Amino acid sequence: MKALRFHYSIPRLAATMILGRVWSRAHLSALAPVRLDSVPEPELPAGDWVRVAPRLAGICGSDATQIALHGSFDNPLRGLLSFPHVLGHEVMGIVESVGDDVSGRHVGERVAINPWLSCVPRGIDPPCPACRRGEIPLCRNFTRGSLPPALHLGNNTRIPGAFAPLIVCHESQCFPVPDQVSDEAAVLADPFSVCLHAVLRHPPADGAPALVYGLGTLGLLTVAILHTLHPGIRIYAVGRHPHQAKLATELGALVVLAGSAPDLIQGVAKATGAELLQPPGGLPWILDGVGIVYDMVGSAESLETGIRMVQSGGRVVVAGVAKPRRFEWTPIYFKEVHVIGSNAFGIEPYRGEQRHAIDIYLELASQGLSLEHLVTHRFPLSAWRDAFTTLGKKRSSGAVKVVFDFDLDG
Repeated sequence: MKALRFHYSIPRLAATMILGRVWSRAHLSALAPVRLDSVPEPELPAGDWVRVAPRLAGICGSDATQIALHGSFDNPLRGLLSFPHVLGHEVMGIVESVGDDVSGRHVGERVAINPWLSCVPRGIDPPCPACRRGEIPLCRNFTRGSLPPALHLGNNTRIPGAFAPLIVCHESQCFPVPDQVSDEAAVLADPFSVCLHAVLRHPPADGAPALVYGLGTLGLLTVAILHTLHPGIRIYAVGRHPHQAKLATELGALVVLAGSAPDLIQGVAKATGAELLQPPGGLPWILDGVGIVYDMVGSAESLETGIRMVQSGGRVVVAGVAKPRRFEWTPIYFKEVHVIGSNAFGIEPYRGEQRHAIDIYLELASQGLSLEHLVTHRFPLSAWRDAFTTLGKKRSSGAVKVVFDFDLDG
């Protein structure tokens, strides 16, 4: 079968990075580490696994970052991956076959996939303490068990990620999609759950506005979650493109800001009525801003700006991932700001119960939460270069969630 696979090749990495200085599409060229390969169809690793034929597979920001080579070479997560690997982890599909020990899934069932390869998929019994608590992203065994090192589907050398016409998953990773939930809604299960985890673990404070920084897929979903679960909260948002601002407003944002960091800080000061403090050099800041910032970008710029916009004692929840660099962080200690990381999802506290984030999302979607329109573009896997180009040119393309539609490959 044909699958989009990333090869960790120093010569290819070096050639692509050098060529990229003069050619913006170098990372999509024949020299790049990623290419559409012929790979064997996957075998079931154990009897409690299922084979799934993807219908839709979303392109995550992490996929785009990896292909564009925008990561850092000293990123510690590199030690938790195995190469080469077929990319992709946002996926819904149809169960094609089941192992002899599978009891809960059946052939022909539509499923949304939890991609995390933690203790249970790895055959580790008993699971580690984090997995027993349902804190799947904090699993201690991403390099152990029956599978090679990997955090989730899309970075494991033995089993393919979602950018392939067949994948395999442990039965516990498969969540049945209700009939009233569309394929387009189901493929958003993974990114929605990432945002849901951030909001449920770190809810907005009563009486203080919340700000969502970044209006890509994660940011827009976070706006929708805040509006759904906390309908009385004032939601501010920061986005770069007009189509993002329109969507954020439709999903519940009260104020949408754009511009440079000083413009954003001044905008929050005006919206909240806070006094704007302007030092002799550097960025302005405020002491009485928003109660919480959900940073869905995770860059030095977004983090520095966020800590200057949040109120003293407030929280900045970092769920986005961008390349690190130095920034002026004095306001963190002066304002006693809580900077909190938020990674992926698992079993979440929800309305007095402990439930898996994907299960919560599918229930909300079946009850009328409509987000399908955030799937803006679909491509056959054979047109993967066009898909990543469209995602990279959001201002002109209007892209939010770009997906591979395997029906288009024939």
